[in-house]
Amino acid sequence: MSLPGRPAGRLPLKPLLLVIGAAATVYAVVLAVFGGSSPLAPLQALGSLAGVQAIALCLLNYLLRGLRWHLWMAHYDRPLPRLKALRLYLAGYTFTPTPGNVGEAARGLLLARHPLSATQSLAIFGAERLADLLSLLLLCLPVAWWLAGLAGPQMVLGLAGLAVLATCAVSALLFRFRNRLLLRFVWLREAWTCLATRPLQWLALSLVAWAAQGVAVWLLCREAGLSLTALEATGFYAVAMVGGAVSLLPAGLGGMEAILTALLVAHGATAGLALGITVQVRLVTLWLAVAIGALALVYSAAIRKDISFN
Repeated sequence: MSLPGRPAGRLPLKPLLLVIGAAATVYAVVLAVFGGSSPLAPLQALGSLAGVQAIALCLLNYLLRGLRWHLWMAHYDRPLPRLKALRLYLAGYTFTPTPGNVGEAARGLLLARHPLSATQSLAIFGAERLADLLSLLLLCLPVAWWLAGLAGPQMVLGLAGLAVLATCAVSALLFRFRNRLLLRFVWLREAWTCLATRPLQWLALSLVAWAAQGVAVWLLCREAGLSLTALEATGFYAVAMVGGAVSLLPAGLGGMEAILTALLVAHGATAGLALGITVQVRLVTLWLAVAIGALALVYSAAIRKDISFN
């Protein structure tokens, strides 16, 4: 099976390497210019107790989201053993640095035995993104009042009004053309069936998973000497992740970093300190997942033989 418009057996490895190389270069240049210390300082700081705890919390995030994927795979009659499902889920993180993370939709297509159809794989991917977005929006709420005070009441009211109007307009369009959309994009209907499967379970898994990464951000901020609460750190991270997702850039690169850095600076951090924390956050919440995914992908394809590129 293959995704629409992509020949079977072809994976975006070259674009992924270019994205990773470009991101690493930009991070190094920005830290060298604005960081006020060695560009390696953020990486070295991850060896502290707080850094190790942050990494453990990110691993918990991957585990819980892997259990969620296992739940939806069972919905499509693929009741994989949990450890195997987790390994195959982690392998999909190799393709996270793609626009809108859409490369992760290949997870179910790469199974050597009983792969999902393109529609089913896209449906699980769509359900994952909707569940993540809902969870992150809920985690944004603790800092909503703080952001309102920062922007000023008039601007907040104006933005809220625009958001309400945009939501109403989009909702009206979706309602008006719902039948046509569901007929044209069958995977949308399938995504809703995934979300209807044990909704309390996947919502709990999603919320705890993203809250764990929010606490990881708090630990890194505290270790760097920035005083803020766990709720504030989690809210800042959630706002930055939503902003990065809206940009549709590969893994939100650029947008997420800019938003999180700006929020930390607004909270009182220096530009260099905020940049250093942001790089640490991205190392443990994004690039760690990509690295683990690459190892899981190679192991699954070359040794276990339960992932196939053909």
